Amino acid sequence: MARRRTATRPDHPRALVTGGSGGIGQAIARQLAEEGCQVVIHASGNLARARALAEDLNASGLAAEAVGFDLTDAAECRDAMGHMLDAGPIQILVHNAGIHADGPMAGMDSSDWERVIEVNLHGFYRVVQPAVLPMCRARWGRIIAISSVAGRLGNRGQSNYSASKAGLHGAVFSLARELAGRGICSNVIAPGIIQTAMSDDQFEAQAVASLVPAGRTGRPEEVAALAGFLCRSEAGYINGQIIGVDGGMACG
Repeated sequence: MARRRTATRPDHPRALVTGGSGGIGQAIARQLAEEGCQVVIHASGNLARARALAEDLNASGLAAEAVGFDLTDAAECRDAMGHMLDAGPIQILVHNAGIHADGPMAGMDSSDWERVIEVNLHGFYRVVQPAVLPMCRARWGRIIAISSVAGRLGNRGQSNYSASKAGLHGAVFSLARELAGRGICSNVIAPGIIQTAMSDDQFEAQAVASLVPAGRTGRPEEVAALAGFLCRSEAGYINGQIIGVDGGMACG
């Protein structure tokens, strides 16, 4: 059997991080920039924060820029992605953008269901689909979907959020099979309770102690460390996986 060569990461690949203004997104963008990537930090509602991070990274001698577009607007996404791809392929794409609108299914308004699916799942399609062929031509790439432990286990009051995250799992599994022969790895990172502004109002210390075997919340940097590793050449045989950063919540 002929041996296929291991694809090597190019110098200074371009990386797009959606939802880059949030706690986890900022940590991932910083991690990738520190590892030599030219990072494009996406934001929708808080572009000023993404720009501030890009300026901070640039001041440190790293390469970063901020872009703003609405993941729920197909035409706006198409234009923004086309503009970015005109400058060359995006070889690392981390879909971290995500929202939640919690409530029991029996009382959930259709707008809350649709809005969460639009950002979390349809947003993945709108940034990944145009990036795939340029990534294939470059014959090296990494696609990472930031999911959630809720996409693996479900969570009361989060049927919309859990469905959107579980949908990412199926999309990534399929992409792993479609793109592996082009040197592209597609994986899911599924964080548990991570200390961010999004989780601050949801979990008290007593709840964390009962839910998380590790007995603590995670840090955005712990998620970012895994993303950084998956984007290295050494991770080229890790493909189609859901990897939890959850303190043991989804073990077994």
